[in-house]
Amino acid sequence: MDKDKIVIVGRSNVGKSSLIRALTGTRVKVGKRPGVTLASRFIPYKADYTLVDLPGFGFMKGVDKNYQEKVKDFIVEYLEKNEDIALGIEIVNIMAFEDIAARWEKRGSIPFEIELFNFLTEVGLQPVIAANKIDKIRSKDRKAVLDNLCRRLGLGEDWEEHRDTIMPTSAKKGTGIEDLKRLISKRIGLTQH
Repeated sequence: MDKDKIVIVGRSNVGKSSLIRALTGTRVKVGKRPGVTLASRFIPYKADYTLVDLPGFGFMKGVDKNYQEKVKDFIVEYLEKNEDIALGIEIVNIMAFEDIAARWEKRGSIPFEIELFNFLTEVGLQPVIAANKIDKIRSKDRKAVLDNLCRRLGLGEDWEEHRDTIMPTSAKKGTGIEDLKRLISKRIGLTQH
């Protein structure tokens, strides 16, 4: 079986649609309310690959907790059952990541973003983290914020040692998109043109 799918996962409102548009030029239809569908979207990507945009997870205004859990279950099940996945790209809102992680830690829990990263690793997808909205972080604070993300993911103290895993991006401004494209091509074995 060909591994021709690149899965895009992330919390609602992290910029998945903007990132897909930046990577492919395809305008992705966005719902009026985030995270209210269990449908996946399939977008052509280079050569013979397809980006699979999975539903966003996390808090969704007006959506009960059972449905939120159903979305998480759908994502995990999709990742477990589909053997044609070449790569997993997890998008995090780098501005909100630390606050979310700290809130979950206070409750004695692990944030789903970290669980998902570990799960993607366990199923052999060598995930790439797109640390999106980096443009909203002051330049002088970016390294510390990215170092913290790296620590929280259990990768060590210095994100620069993990540039093949954590890619700072701003999908709306185009920051880091070419680097992300190169990293994707490297991971799936395509030659970058």
